[in-house]
Amino acid sequence: MHFKMIVVFIDDDRTDKVLNAARDAGATGATVINNARGEGLKKQKTFLGLALESQRDVILLLVEEHRSRHILEVIAREGEFDAKPGVGIAFQIDVEDAVGVTHQVMEISNDIGEGL
Repeated sequence: MHFKMIVVFIDDDRTDKVLNAARDAGATGATVINNARGEGLKKQKTFLGLALESQRDVILLLVEEHRSRHILEVIAREGEFDAKPGVGIAFQIDVEDAVGVTHQVMEISNDIGEGL
């Protein structure tokens, strides 16, 4: 079984919404890294030297490759990435090999079997 890693950088107030949508789209798990910091095209505003930026979360999803594009599209829609600038980005990368995913492989195989 082949996997893709979907990496999502998103405002922390949208994390749960995106996680729920990804799970509904077929993701079987995720890792969330809190309090990431990032900058876009324009530098964030400050007030007396204090940054006014919201915190970001990084979401890592290891997903089966045939589901990856659909999950990525759902994440983009739910996160409103194309509708509102600066709320986040998501991308997918190939995973050459993975260990510790036996349970995930069994779950996906069961889902595929039920779909036939």
